[in-house]
Amino acid sequence: MTLLYIEDDREIGSIVSADLREREYNVRWLQSGEGAIEEAADCQLAILDVMLPGLDGFTVGQRLKRAYPALPILMLSARTSIDDKLQGLQFADDYLTKPFHPDELAARVEVLLRRAGASSTVPLALKHLLVYEGDNRVIRAGSGEEILLTGKQFQIFSYLLRHLGQIMTKEQIYEAVWGEPYMEGDKTLMVHIRHLREKIEEDPASPEIIETVRGIGYRVRA
Repeated sequence: MTLLYIEDDREIGSIVSADLREREYNVRWLQSGEGAIEEAADCQLAILDVMLPGLDGFTVGQRLKRAYPALPILMLSARTSIDDKLQGLQFADDYLTKPFHPDELAARVEVLLRRAGASSTVPLALKHLLVYEGDNRVIRAGSGEEILLTGKQFQIFSYLLRHLGQIMTKEQIYEAVWGEPYMEGDKTLMVHIRHLREKIEEDPASPEIIETVRGIGYRVRA
């Protein structure tokens, strides 16, 4: 399990990071919210301090939740007022006040991970996309915007993702998605690929996700 930990206090950060690593978590420790969206792409949980340089923890947490709706977020703060807790719990999954015992933090992390494992999927990070295949959702990582795909578009994309890096023929894709034999000259798949690219590519005219392999078919590069 990989945890994103954001804490600007070097002493606290070192102690908490070391303790979590001893518990066999992979910890990515940042001292500010800069780069948090990118670092969280393949993390299973985020732990955020409220008082951070630049953007505060509430703002960073809200942005993370928009980008990764399924990512559990645990807020840490020396603030004990009910207003602060309520503000944090508007988007976070738990709120722990400082000082805390490492065992309590670890217990809360374990509960959040267990709960998330039962109810959500870890996304596949691909270029600027986050793909929650189990939930049939595609998210634009930078903005948190959900990209709405039709059923067939998602089936095509999902099939290519299950064969990541492999060149799949038009016949293989068509027969897997439509369940019928492919007829040479049929433009149905090509049209669906074009519309899919219009939704998921930054520049559909120069696609970086779904690559055309001339004369054979398509692939999604790993």
